[in-house]
Parts: sequence; structure tokens; C-alpha cells
Amino acid sequence: MADAVAAVGSGEGIGRRAFNAAALAGAPMQSFEANGVVTAYQKAGRGDPLVLLHGGEADHSMFDGLAPLLAAHFTVIAYDQRDSGATKNPPSSYSLADLADDAAALIKGLGYDRAHVMGTSLGGLIAQALAARHPGSIDCLILSSTWKVNKSPLDVNAAAFRTLASYRADTVGNAPKIAEFFFPPDCLRARPELIDIFRGSSRDDGQKARRGALLAQPVAADLATFDRPTLLLAGSGDRLIPNAETFALARDLACVETTTIADVGHVASIQAPERVAEAVTAFLNSKQKAA
Repeated sequence: MADAVAAVGSGEGIGRRAFNAAALAGAPMQSFEANGVVTAYQKAGRGDPLVLLHGGEADHSMFDGLAPLLAAHFTVIAYDQRDSGATKNPPSSYSLADLADDAAALIKGLGYDRAHVMGTSLGGLIAQALAARHPGSIDCLILSSTWKVNKSPLDVNAAAFRTLASYRADTVGNAPKIAEFFFPPDCLRARPELIDIFRGSSRDDGQKARRGALLAQPVAADLATFDRPTLLLAGSGDRLIPNAETFALARDLACVETTTIADVGHVASIQAPERVAEAVTAFLNSKQKAA
């Protein structure tokens, strides 16, 4: 299991090296302390709050291309989870439930009764746990390129996760092969610099171990009573998480829509931020008008 989770991380190790130039409208990093964790975040824009939950071994900067587009319509909060980016946490193990509690504490601590929440990949699992544990903290929910909580990555896409685990033995040499699971070939040909994202991680061994152990801990995340509007979002070219796994979440949700972005891979927020922003903004605006 740890190898499978680490494979997710290696594919989403899209930290500050990737798109610093498009940082969240130049917003400074701020911090919020709760649950023994000092969470680093950026906040910018205006309108209803929208919290972004990053994936795997990423940090908030995986949204550097997306967040400024969303900030034209919403108050966007992009933050670093435990053992990610500039966030500081104790060297003890934690679960998806703990990460969900961190998100709920951040929403409340920033003065909001509730917020729109978007989680991608591993962030989508955290968002599901948040919806189950703190449903009142969510206005609308977006789950992107993710899968059902407590389902093993090996049950989601065994071939891909086993292959990625083997590639991790030499991330520098295998970076081009790893990148192919996260971005379509045409995208990598046009933007070969994206391959550098997969050449290593800035986390130390302890951080990697704690992140890698996350999915080995079962978490109660029953969404049967969660009735807030939810968008399931997937890229048609996602080789890591099959669209069917993301859209299967509809069976557990009372108020759900699905959207597929054509020719986009797993990391849509980097490959096609304009199209992701368009889909998210259209969904949220439609729900606000309906309300």
C-alpha cells in the first residue's frame, strides 16, 4: 500500500518548482494554528470562499495556474496539508480524518461558517472525509480525478500503480515514463519542462513515510446523508484514475453532476487551468443562482 500511495505522490510532486510565476495573484503566505498544526496558506480574490485541497506529494502551488483564475470570482484559499510545503506539524502519524479536521478548522478559523471545497486526487479523498465528518462546513463540493475513500489504489488501477512503484527506484531516469501517467503525450511534447516535476521530492524520509501511510488507515466517510451540491470532475485522458472510478462516487451522493474535460490527464489544474476554472465557476455560479 505504501508503494501505491507513494506512486500517487511522485506523480503529483508538483510543488514550487512548477509554476511559481503564477502564484496566487502574488498573495503572501499566511499561517493558521489548530490541532497542533501550523497550516500555511494563501488567500486572494473576492466573493464566496473556495478552499483547494492538493494531491499526493504536492503542496498548494499545484494550483498556481488555477487559483488566480478562480480568484476573479471567489475568495480562494490554497493551503499546504501536513508534511507539505510550509506547513509545520508534529512528527506523528495521522489519517485522512485528521487532514479533514484540519480543513474544517481552517475554514472556521478564517471566519467562515462554510466554504466551497475542491479536492483533487488525494485531496479528493480528504474532501470526502470532510464532507462526512463536517458536512456543515461545505457549501458546494468538487471532487476531481479521485476515487472512493477506503478503496485501495491497487483496486482502482493496479497496473498503473504497480508500474509507478517500480519507476520510483530511479525517479531521475524514469521521470519521462512517470510523467506519461499524469499528462497526455501531446501535452508533454508541447511542455517538456513538466517532466522535471517528477524527478524527485522535497520531503524528508519521515514526511514521506507519514504521507505514504495515509491510505492504510481506514476512515469512516459515509456520504449517504451529504446533500450539498457536488461536481465530479475528470479528464478524459486520465491514465492514473479511470473516469469510471471518479464518477462511481455519484452512487453515494444525493445532489451530483459530472463533467469530463476532453483530452486532459490526471493533473488538470496544471495542464488546462482555464478549462478547469471554467467548469468549476460555471458549476458554482449555477448553484448560487439556484439558491
